[in-house]
Amino acid sequence: MESKTGVLEWKDYLNVSLRSFLLQSGFNYGNYQGLGYANVIFPALKKIYANNEEQLKESAIENIEFFNTNPQVLPFVTSIQLALLDAGESPEDARSIKMALMGPLAGIGDSLFQFGLAPLFSSIGAGLAAEGMILGPILFFLGINLSLLSTKILTGYYGYKLGTSFIDTLSEKMSSISRLSSIVGISVVSGLAVSFVKVSIPIKYATTMADGKVNEIAIQTILDKITPNLLPALFTLFIFYLVRNRKWNTYKLIVLTLIIGILGSVLGILG
Repeated sequence: MESKTGVLEWKDYLNVSLRSFLLQSGFNYGNYQGLGYANVIFPALKKIYANNEEQLKESAIENIEFFNTNPQVLPFVTSIQLALLDAGESPEDARSIKMALMGPLAGIGDSLFQFGLAPLFSSIGAGLAAEGMILGPILFFLGINLSLLSTKILTGYYGYKLGTSFIDTLSEKMSSISRLSSIVGISVVSGLAVSFVKVSIPIKYATTMADGKVNEIAIQTILDKITPNLLPALFTLFIFYLVRNRKWNTYKLIVLTLIIGILGSVLGILG
């Protein structure tokens, strides 16, 4: 897509960074943080597409898709995505970067805050409170919230600087970056599918050997020797087909999965 002069200023990126506190307000099990994400960046999208209402609607709907990362480092993602959109890059390319950053930043953010700063300030505050010092809860409140605020502003700023300073370089290599991002995304989803989707065939059949011994052969063992985790992969592809081609929502998929699981278990063909 042809580049254009951007309309966003640092104050717009800062506004979005502060709005990231609202990310979890739209959390649901359909698209997780998707609704909140679209709400966070909507004011910036309105400014980018001020003269194109249809494009604004399309962009808002596209950003309601599934998203899940650590809320504290979200501004880094939003700033880079908005910088790309503001420079005239295609929404598909900006989306690829957004989705590629989701997983790694979730790990970094969770490690830093949920398993680092939160326990640190909690233990210090609780220790002081146990000694009867009012400073305990005050220190916890100020420490954790100032950490969150400063992190959101700093990650938003670095995302803004990265997105605006290297936009030309990113534009030249966008096709390669998008391809790599897609590969990373597919690899992550594939790994999750075979790790968390549990489908197996418990059926066994017996054969009598020449010496009269009975040998039991499990169908699942044969499948695993041919292709490990074949059934979880096939079931995941089936669900993907229903979502992409049949436009099924989460609730239909849950009901279908329950029906297949119950019937398969009763009939003894699924384990």
